[in-house]
Amino acid sequence: MFARITRYKMKAGSRDEAMVLLEQLKGQILALDGLEQFINCMNEDGSGCVISLVESEEKSNANAESVQAIWGQFADYLEMMPTPEGFDVIANWRP
Repeated sequence: MFARITRYKMKAGSRDEAMVLLEQLKGQILALDGLEQFINCMNEDGSGCVISLVESEEKSNANAESVQAIWGQFADYLEMMPTPEGFDVIANWRP
């Protein structure tokens, strides 16, 4: 399993509009090949991160163009385009 973690910062006052867009894009996000889990965390100040658990690094990399296009739809709401980081998952525990 592979994790793609992307930190971002929304422009002031854009949180609510970004949340509406996120909900509209849910189908596209969940349709990404190999996606096993999608978590989006955001503080009141608009700082946040997306954690995507993907079947493999190869599938995550193959999704890069689609993911970039999805982030592009948030361009009006972001302070700057985020840069994703990737990690091998070494533990994924649930109680």
